[in-house]
Amino acid sequence: MDDFVEPLGPRILIRKDENRHQTRGGIVLPDQAEIPTITGRVVEISLEIQNDEDFPVAKYDKVLFHPKNAIPVDLESNNVLFVVPIDDVVAVFRRSKSPKLTDGEIDEDVSDFSEFDDSDEL
Repeated sequence: MDDFVEPLGPRILIRKDENRHQTRGGIVLPDQAEIPTITGRVVEISLEIQNDEDFPVAKYDKVLFHPKNAIPVDLESNNVLFVVPIDDVVAVFRRSKSPKLTDGEIDEDVSDFSEFDDSDEL
């Protein structure tokens, strides 16, 4: 039987991403200058969060979280699991649902800018 962690209350279980040892440009960083990582994948969510539509977080979402109140879970040898209060999740990474526009194309949904006309305020 495998062990698992089920978060209770307004909490989720996150598998923290590895710390970065290299910048996106390819510069290798010394160990002291390691960029702290506060992103991870949601492994499990509590029933309270699952049933609450105010929190659009689901299993396997990539999230950005504040690590101050994260509680480490000593279940795996590399200790990258954390129980995090949902209030400490500050962002969910999403992919764009609309296709990218090429130069010269106009998105039909935003072609009418009349509501943004501020010429009366001048």
